[in-house]
Amino acid sequence: MTAPSVRPVSEREARQVAEAAREQGWKKPSFAKELFLGRFRLDLIHPHPMPLPEDVRRGEEFLAELRDFCENRIDGARIEREAQIPDETVAGLKELGAFGMKIDTKYGGLGLTQVYYNKALALVGSASPVVGALLSAHQSIGVPQPVKLFGTQEQKDAFLPRCARTDISAFLLTEPDVGSDPARLATAAVPDGDDYVLDGVKLWTTNGVVADLLVVMARVPKSEGHKGGITAFVVETAAEGVTVERRNAFMGLRGIENGVTRFHQVRVPAAHRIGPEGAGLKIALTTLNTGRLSIPAMCVSGGKWALKIAREWSLAREQWGKSIAKHEAVGAKISFIAATTFALEAVLELSGQMADEDRNDIRIEAALAKLYASEMAWLMTDELVQIRGGRGYETAASLAARGERAVPAEQMLRDARINRIFEGSTEIMHLLIAREAVDTHLSVAGDLIDPDKSLGDKAKAGAKAGGFYARWLPKLVAGPGQLPRTYTEFHPAGHRDLSGHLRYVERSARKLARSTFYGMSRWQGRMETKQGFLGRIVDIGAELFAMSAACVRAEHLRSRGEHGPEAYQLADAFCRQARVRVEELFHRLWVNTDELDRKVVDGVLAGSYEWLEGGIVDPSGEGPWIADATPGPSKAENVHRPIR
Repeated sequence: MTAPSVRPVSEREARQVAEAAREQGWKKPSFAKELFLGRFRLDLIHPHPMPLPEDVRRGEEFLAELRDFCENRIDGARIEREAQIPDETVAGLKELGAFGMKIDTKYGGLGLTQVYYNKALALVGSASPVVGALLSAHQSIGVPQPVKLFGTQEQKDAFLPRCARTDISAFLLTEPDVGSDPARLATAAVPDGDDYVLDGVKLWTTNGVVADLLVVMARVPKSEGHKGGITAFVVETAAEGVTVERRNAFMGLRGIENGVTRFHQVRVPAAHRIGPEGAGLKIALTTLNTGRLSIPAMCVSGGKWALKIAREWSLAREQWGKSIAKHEAVGAKISFIAATTFALEAVLELSGQMADEDRNDIRIEAALAKLYASEMAWLMTDELVQIRGGRGYETAASLAARGERAVPAEQMLRDARINRIFEGSTEIMHLLIAREAVDTHLSVAGDLIDPDKSLGDKAKAGAKAGGFYARWLPKLVAGPGQLPRTYTEFHPAGHRDLSGHLRYVERSARKLARSTFYGMSRWQGRMETKQGFLGRIVDIGAELFAMSAACVRAEHLRSRGEHGPEAYQLADAFCRQARVRVEELFHRLWVNTDELDRKVVDGVLAGSYEWLEGGIVDPSGEGPWIADATPGPSKAENVHRPIR
């Protein structure tokens, strides 16, 4: 058999592939899903879920060891300067067990909970975001997680002990011409006896340059005895025909081991296939349900550091006779950083604990956490650079060379930028979350708005939808958010009143659900093309989720006697700031420039404004926009560099 050739894929086919990869059912409750339906299920997150004492003990013991390692054996400035993590640092992390944080103890791992794994990533990320990326790519999306969730016992026995202590892993999905549209995946895995033969090229393989084991997504052609479809495999990087053709360099994360990997006639035993044929995308998406929480962990780390630097710098820097923080323009930025950091940590802690308890379906919560944290962390970092002024734009090495504290604010900005792209760009996350948010609507009215369905199918769907909406819509008119004495446990004596914010969340959730319904009624089958509208719907949901988490965490800390008044004040500040953003987003649902923007884009693509590009020179180099990824033997030197 020969590898299938790449063919054009229609928009409809691409959607069908993505839809087939989704988890179709909702077997467990979801706070965020209910929120988008206009139902504020505070009972699903309050009281705040708690970890088991034994999990806390083991987690805290490891964090103490890890903190000592970060302080004494991770040199972030050296990693930035040399654009590489020293081998001795990687070896030390292996010895510490950091590569096996999420792997069960029976396989040689540490068996940490998601909550403590998040805390560990935040701690490491503060020392060096590059080291955080190394550990995260290895065990959030690399070999350990999909094998843990979908692997056979033989695969667990074979791979998990290696990943816990000695081997580094990577996840390979993206290709030079394939990003978030997996329907066009070109890497082929052709069955041949008891093996599959891999051919193709993978791009942006984080950890790929140093990895020993790879999770590779490849397309199996349909044939007799083979269902075919996108399938997941564990591949040894040392296998014949695997070539790491180059190590990529980036704006930030300058020590990241990210490369281009080519497969030419690579034989992979069928025993290394994870799950059945055709299940690869579903495995990837399920892995990311909790794997995405690594991004908000790093973002929380960045927020905490930004707050620390903003505070210390503001105490040292005076303008016009008083601290810069006392000037309202700067003070507002510091308040934003403090309040948002509190909220992001609340979202991370809540999502992590819900993942550990496994009582709720957190696919939307984890996606919202990734989306919201990456966007807000970028804003916080940008504000820190602004607070620092010229020193924020100056490199840490330059600051040190002239005798000042080496504060790497500009590096932090460069490093943080990738979080809006990693593991699903903001634009893709908007679409993914929007699809989940309207799942109930599509399940009851999907055929009604599908242009390809017959009149008979539409009639049946209309009857089904009529019954659902007759029961659902009246519940969106009034609710607990309109009663002044609801959620009074969030207004304890001597503390700021958070109950009003929760009433606002409840009212806004119903308004959000009504807005979604109005949008579906207005655009019907064209709803999926209204990405501006859907993005704002998702952003409102993200703000409401963060407000809920912030209030719940503040009450949790108060009830435990841990900074209660301060936590309530931060939660109050965050909710007031978030409400301003929510009101603007609601307004922009219906008052925006979406239609005009589309016309301008058409003009740009048609060359109507090419005259506007005059008067410049283009500093870009020569070459194609997308590199050739034709399967075949490699012509490059293998730069694979295993660390032992």
